[in-house]
Amino acid sequence: MRSWPSGTEASMPREAGRLWESYGGKPAEWLVDTGEYREAVMDESEMRSLLEPALSALGVDLEDLDVSMAGRRRRVCVVVDRDGGVDLDLVASVSKAVSQALDSSDSMGEAPYVLEVTSPGADRPLTEPRHWRRAQGRKIDCQLRDGSEITGRLTAADDECIVIVNDAGEHAIDMADLARGIVVLEFRREGEE
Repeated sequence: MRSWPSGTEASMPREAGRLWESYGGKPAEWLVDTGEYREAVMDESEMRSLLEPALSALGVDLEDLDVSMAGRRRRVCVVVDRDGGVDLDLVASVSKAVSQALDSSDSMGEAPYVLEVTSPGADRPLTEPRHWRRAQGRKIDCQLRDGSEITGRLTAADDECIVIVNDAGEHAIDMADLARGIVVLEFRREGEE
């Protein structure tokens, strides 16, 4: 714990208990009784360590985690994905597991928070082997590390390489040669009516 900077005490409320203020751009817990504050939110790596075991038990990957202030509350946004996709039942299970993990630890302090659980969405860049694997069968636009681009249907993906088929033929590309890729949104796939 650190002392509140001198000169600010007059602006702090005098009632007992814990209040939330912004200090240095980070949420901080102001302890009126002692005249001290502490950073109230775990850093991202600590929070990931707290949540990943609960999410792994549900068979999902933690794709992204964001904690931000939303007025007097904190907003915790958890982005998850798994092979086969994410449905509403899974979102409810993840929400319950994350809420229990956060509430059972001191990670969020005593201030209220809003929990959002979501899937990555179609515009997520494909950067990890699991992203490519989950996009099989989709039309992909990918950039290679040498600066070239290729667009086609992703027909296979594993931890080592991907296979894209387009009008020029079949292209096997090593994961090490991929810079990034995105799924091309199709409202109707070729051959479908």
